[in-house]
Amino acid sequence: MSLWTRITEALAALAKGEGLSAVFDKLRAAPERSVAFTIAVIALSAKMAKADGLVTRDEVTAFRQVFHIPPEDERAAARVFNLAREDVAGFEEYAARIARMFHSDDSPCGVDSVLCDLIEGLFHIATADGAYHPAEDLFLTRVAEIFGLPEAQFRRLRARYVPDAAPDPYAVLGVTPEMPLEDIRSAWRAEVRMTHPDRMIARGVPPEAVKLAELRLIAVNRAWEEIAARSPQRA
Repeated sequence: MSLWTRITEALAALAKGEGLSAVFDKLRAAPERSVAFTIAVIALSAKMAKADGLVTRDEVTAFRQVFHIPPEDERAAARVFNLAREDVAGFEEYAARIARMFHSDDSPCGVDSVLCDLIEGLFHIATADGAYHPAEDLFLTRVAEIFGLPEAQFRRLRARYVPDAAPDPYAVLGVTPEMPLEDIRSAWRAEVRMTHPDRMIARGVPPEAVKLAELRLIAVNRAWEEIAARSPQRA
């Protein structure tokens, strides 16, 4: 059964008059969370599109880069997007429900790594047209606050995607220029380990979205190479 077929089944409750936000509560009890993750990305993307008032072709293309949607399942994906865009519930309510769903007492600050994956997917879509609208920045900043992401972690994600200037390689890896090169190397290796597609799938990111792993790996490797080349120490 495909991811999109499972999404269609999850949305069957809507036929009974339930709101889309109620679907998240039902999915919270599911043994696997890939359906919830995908609906969350689509729903928050729809809310983000309302933030800057425009859905560009580039943003649609970016979504398709992350999620492979077979032609026969396009209607299911479009239905989720349109329901979220038209739902009277605000994006903060969506974000709060998602945060509760992926809350983890075992992670730093109670933040599940899948929430970082979700924010990263939204950044990829928001910046796909080569611009980063102030309304999108306010939207993503607020979503990150609701998710409980530490500010430094949010800045690290933003540094990978915002197109205003070349990304600071230290910000991309979450390190500082004052740190020993070996410590920076350790931070880079940790990022690479967390980026492995198998790790992401285990966190609840569906196989259809492992393109995020490829994009992240490119960014963190590029950052490490730039730092290593600048260092008087030899990597």
